[in-house]
Amino acid sequence: MVGDVVGKPGRSIVRAALPLLRRFLKLDFVVVNAENAAGGSGLTPEIHYEIVEAGANCITMGDHIYARKQIESVLTADSRIVRPANYPPEAPGRAFTILAAANGEPVAVISLLGRVFMKPVDCYLAAADRVLEQLSGRIRVILVDFHAEATSDKQVLARYLDGRVSAVLGTHTHVATADSQILPGGTAFQCDLGMTGPHESIIGRRIDRVLHTTRTFEPTPFDVASEDVRLNGAVLEIDPESGKASAICRLSLSAEDARETTLSRKVENDILPALMGKGHA
Repeated sequence: MVGDVVGKPGRSIVRAALPLLRRFLKLDFVVVNAENAAGGSGLTPEIHYEIVEAGANCITMGDHIYARKQIESVLTADSRIVRPANYPPEAPGRAFTILAAANGEPVAVISLLGRVFMKPVDCYLAAADRVLEQLSGRIRVILVDFHAEATSDKQVLARYLDGRVSAVLGTHTHVATADSQILPGGTAFQCDLGMTGPHESIIGRRIDRVLHTTRTFEPTPFDVASEDVRLNGAVLEIDPESGKASAICRLSLSAEDARETTLSRKVENDILPALMGKGHA
């Protein structure tokens, strides 16, 4: 799964790195959080299809899902994108989706929003239960993108769903955490995958603009930054028979890493050994 894609810089490294990652790692299924992909907030139909064309099987969103009005038609028509399941039933889009992986296995993808420092939404535990009841044991591989601010929220959901889903992977803060692990019940977990975008920034925005507004209270456009573009995310190994995860490996790729020769070496020397060693890295 790829962490929050921010603006044009984030999209550029997704286009460069994702096809190579799919080829070198023989990835069966890729989820991309694209909730900041359009100018740093929201998603447009054109960008949705751009990311799918780059190799995403499914796109998840978050609290900026309706920032661009035109995306609502895609949310309704395209099964490759989901809205948070703890939004009201009347909200445009799907609470979950089931898609075929490259190996033919069905994969369910669920998106949920946290409740700490976020707009009021339904309980994420209750929403998860509702979706899992609808899946009713017929899907073994289930991936959850938990778009939340607080690490406590994320740990609560991960422990609640341990053994019931394949992975709970956090997004939203744009800061990757170092807690990737396989929980006792076989659920892969990481509090936050981090940001796919410019890391010489303040969570993807120009440093000077954010500092100016913080110091003076004068409103300033928080334009997307452009330097040190990286792809953050995680690669999982999941048993299709049990739906249990056996390994999780954090990803952090620079623009240099996204070149074919460099990425081939990184996959061979770092990523594959971490996955084959099982556990977390």
